[in-house]
Formats: sequence, C-alpha cells, structure tokens
Amino acid sequence: MKISASKSGFVSFTVSLDSQLHHHSYVKGSNQIFMEGSCPGKRIPPEVNDNDPKGIQFCGILDLKISEENGMISILDDKKLKVEGSDWAILRLVASSSFDGPLTDPSDSKKDPTADAVHALKSIRNLSYSELYARHLSDYQNLFQRVSLKLRKSSSSPNAMGYASLATGEPSSITDLCNKGNESGKISTADRIRSFAIDEDPFLVELLFQFGRYLLISCSRPGTQVANLQGIWNKDIAPKWDSAPHMNINLEMNYWPCLPCNLAECQEALFDFLSSLSVNGCKTAERMLQVNYGARGWVVHHKTDIWAKSSPVSGEVVWAMWAMGGAWLCTHLWEHYKYTMDKEFLRNKAYPLLEGCAQFLLDWLIEGPDGYLETNPSTSPEHRFIAPDGKPASVSYSTTMDMAIIKEVFSGVAAAAEVLGYTNSDLVNKVRKAQTRLRPIKRAMDGSIMEWALDFKDPEVHHRHLSHLFGLFPGHTITLELTPDLCTAAEKSLYKRGEDGPGWSTTWKTALWARLHSSEHAYRMVKHLITLVDPHHEVSFHGGLYSNLFAAHPPFQIDANFGFIAAVAEMLVQSTAKDLYLLPALPWDKWGNGSVKGLKARGGVTVNIRWSEGDLNEVDVWSKDRISLHKLHYKGTSVTVDIASHRVYTFNGQLRLMKTCSV
Repeated sequence: MKISASKSGFVSFTVSLDSQLHHHSYVKGSNQIFMEGSCPGKRIPPEVNDNDPKGIQFCGILDLKISEENGMISILDDKKLKVEGSDWAILRLVASSSFDGPLTDPSDSKKDPTADAVHALKSIRNLSYSELYARHLSDYQNLFQRVSLKLRKSSSSPNAMGYASLATGEPSSITDLCNKGNESGKISTADRIRSFAIDEDPFLVELLFQFGRYLLISCSRPGTQVANLQGIWNKDIAPKWDSAPHMNINLEMNYWPCLPCNLAECQEALFDFLSSLSVNGCKTAERMLQVNYGARGWVVHHKTDIWAKSSPVSGEVVWAMWAMGGAWLCTHLWEHYKYTMDKEFLRNKAYPLLEGCAQFLLDWLIEGPDGYLETNPSTSPEHRFIAPDGKPASVSYSTTMDMAIIKEVFSGVAAAAEVLGYTNSDLVNKVRKAQTRLRPIKRAMDGSIMEWALDFKDPEVHHRHLSHLFGLFPGHTITLELTPDLCTAAEKSLYKRGEDGPGWSTTWKTALWARLHSSEHAYRMVKHLITLVDPHHEVSFHGGLYSNLFAAHPPFQIDANFGFIAAVAEMLVQSTAKDLYLLPALPWDKWGNGSVKGLKARGGVTVNIRWSEGDLNEVDVWSKDRISLHKLHYKGTSVTVDIASHRVYTFNGQLRLMKTCSV
C-alpha cells in the first residue's frame, strides 16, 4: 500500500497490528512490526486450559518505508510505528503460518512461520512500489481481461443506449466497471441496486458479472485453499456454519464459472483439495465412524474443512448423512477435460480420482427388488418428505440426485477410459454394466420430476434446494434434444419451487431456466437476485444483494456471486463436446444489443458473439491447440464447422462463413 498527499509533508499516521486470535506484537529495528500468534487447537469457542492441543501458528510482518526528503518514524509502546510529516509512505505486509497441508496435524508441522515471513519480505526487498504494482497488474489482468461483456437495451426500449455505444474501450478493472453507467459518480451502488427493479440497468448486470470474476480471481488460485462458504471474506472467529466448504451445493457452485468464464487456473485449488479429500475418503469408505461401509475407493459427505474432512458431521440426518459430496466434485474433473482437452491432466490427475470414486459407488450400489441398482440409505440434500405414515422423514432410497450424480460420474469414467485407452479394464467394464441398471428419472403424478424414488408428498414445495434437477444443470442427463419430456417435467418442477430463495438458489434457478432456453424466466431470476437487502433486517433464505454487491443468504455467502456469472454465461453460450448453442436464453427485450468476448465452450473452443436489435450479428470461434468438429446452432439454424487449430472462423447471423484468419 502506498499513501501519499497532494502537499509535501502532509502524511502522518500511526500503524499497529492486531488480531482476534492469541498473539503478541513488537517493533523490530526502526521500521518493522512483527506479530506472532496461534490459533486454538480446539474448535472455537475453545475451553481455556493447559491441555489444549497445539493449533496453527502464524506470523505477520509489517515493513514501513517513508520518503527520504521529509518525515520521521517513531516507536510507541514497543508495538506501534508513528509516521509524521512525510511526503509518502509504503507499507508492505507479509504473513505465513505453520499450516502444512490438510494431512499434517498442526502439532506435527515443521514449518516456521516467522522464518517464512522474513524470507517472503526479503524476496521483495529490492522491488519498488511501482514494480510490485506492475507485477500485480500483469498477474491479475492476464485473467480478468480474457472475458468482456457489454449489454445494452434495444433502441426501442425506454432509456435505451444505442448499439454504437458498444465501441468503448475494454475495462481493465472493477473500478472502471463501477463508473460505467454512473459517469456522474453521484449514484451509490445501493441506489443502483434499489432502482434496478424499475430501470433494469444492463450496466449493473455487466458489473455484477465481472465483479464475480474478480472475486474468483482473488480467492482461488494455484497453491491456495479452496473457496469456502464465504470465499476469503469471512470476518468472524466463529462464523455461521464454520464458513466451511459445503459439498451439497456451495463448493461446487463456487467453481461453476471457472471453465465457461475462462478462469480454468482458478480450479487448481479445488483439484488439489480433492486429492486430499480422496486420501481421507479412503479411510471413510473402509470404516465410517463406528459403522463399516466396507467399500473400496473413497467417499466424502456434505461438509468438509481445511483438514479435508470426509466423514459425516454430527447433526440431523437430512443434511449430515449424504455420501455424494465427493462424487459431485468428481464431475468437475471430467468437465475440466472437456473444456481444456488436457490429456495429461486427465491421465495424471482426473482419472485416478474418478477411478477411486467409481470403485466406492460400485460397492455402495445394491440391487433393488425391481432389478435396478439403488443407493440405500439415501437423502435429498436438506429436504424432507411425508412418509406413508403421515410423519415427516428424510431417509429413503435412490433419490433422484443420487442417481443423476452417479450417472455423470460413470459417464465420465467410461468416456475418459476411451480417451486414455483404458477401455478393457475391469473397472470400466463394471461401470458400463452398472450404467444400464441405474434407476431412471421418474415423473410424479403432477408431471414434475420426482425427487425421491417414490412419489412422496412434499411438505415444502418452495424448498431452496433443487437437487432433483441436477440432471438438467449442472448435469447433462436431461436435455432438450434427447429428453424433451423430462425437460417439460423439469419446467413444472421449477414452477413448483417458485422464485423465492437465497442467492445461490436464485442463481441455480437462473442456470436451470437457461438450460431450458427460457430467456424470460432466466431473466426474471436475474432481476430477483438484484434486490437490495438491509443486513440488519434480513428475511431468512430470501436472498438479494447487499450494497457492496455480495450476495445475501442470510448471512452472506459467496456462492451466489459465482453462480450468477456461470448462469449468465449459460444464457449466452451452451455447449456439448460437439455442439455450440449461441444466445440460447438471451432476453432480447432487455439486452437487445451487446457483445461477449472470450467465453469458453466444451471441446477447447473460444467464442466471441456480437448482436444488435435482438438478432445475431457475428460469431467468432477458434481453438488454439487442436482440430475440432463442431455444429453451431442459432434459432433453429445449424451449420457444421471443422475448426483447425490457430484459426478464427467468423460467421454472420445466418451462420454463413464470412472469413477465417490466423489467431
């Protein structure tokens, strides 16, 4: 951080380091503050006694530098540094901890956080503020500027801006985006959210989209921890639900936008964490608490933590006893390959994890009385039903979500084996046989998708979870092309669930409606999300946005911010390994003019689209690393294109090839 003034000698302040955790701080030399401390060895709030196990140790160092021409630094109470009369000041903060991965007990860690922090500070000692800032910009903008989105209303819409306004320069930061549509600087973000119900300002949608990408870039990078319930923005020592990664929607939704929104590197933290989960998950599969699964492979339940917990947590069975968390995460592995076509990743990282997950699922499935392979016991995350005796219950067998996730995992294993040449393995043969025997998705008496294996009465039809629609999104077993009847049933299920719900539920509904190519309903959910929430007067599970654009639950959870950008991307581009659907759920009356650049599609393809007055103008598609055969789809028109590597193909609104050029 650099602090400067418009006049010479006007920078004065006092700085110190503090923490809510056990710590002590001291000044070292004339310009550095050290803070060393420890986390409790037991879950907060801890019992205060001498027998507590050792927790994570940490150290932070603040290094202070001021202008040589003016100013002075003095020490206060051996803990603070006081700056007086300087032209500028540069503060460099480094920090480290003794955390040595999920599989190392804190008491066994050999890491020295103070030594590591000192080393980090030495590594940047000779870099100026300008050099550090330039490195930051290069690192950040390389990711952020990959995708641009510009939305305008049609010229016939009230208060519309013309299509010509799209020719403005690319924003390089969130600050630039905040100023778009607010050039006067007199409109607060809260007022912009508040007025969205009336003006439906597309600039605000742009901002929320890129804000989500900014947040993802900021909280999940190679070598970091996974984005948890609140990303990196939890402020509490004992947060609600431990701010832990929850695997019955939170952790997965956090990473939905990585691939379509051109941030594949941000997924690396998830895959590293998944490797640790699989290690602990092997123990859980073999012996879960005092009950044996007696299964091969690995399994993870609904809630984990920084230590890669894989077993169920104590609590109500409606959410605690759910063995599909690891399997859902495994679907991200095959998706990563489909977007990147990275065969080395598939062979070395993805397939071993998929293989272990499939082994557990094969051992866990049992044959039911009607010949189907079933999961038993089985729950639908956090949702109850009315049992035949009229009492509320939550445990049944073969919930629709169980079956949908297993189908995705088995499909991924079989497809990955084809790519890698493992088709004759015993595991793959068993997976293929099991695929044909999994319980199919059924429709209820009212025509909706059944959530459980039996058509139980639903005591809460507006429940926030949409687990039984997993096959539509993020899965691929319910599609408009292959299962139109199930799509009709899914639509009926969405009507039953209604529009109310927390932020993450709202964004999931947006993506589900987008998969059904319903631009009207997808946009209604966008509008539902952009509703101002007063954090002091929240309604439980109502959702909306706070004035800083964080999504409400309540309390704040980060997943809706990430789910939103994934859902908007789904409104603009949908894909399979061989198909590209252009603007499938675009609300033409709201975003009639616009462009998007840099979205990714399955098959290793990058897509740019431009449209005006409610119709497609041009689309560019290209692949840098491989030759790909794709079919483009737009409003009932389809065309097949053989995409050669390193060539851009440009099509007009009628999907006629206009030109090709080198990438």
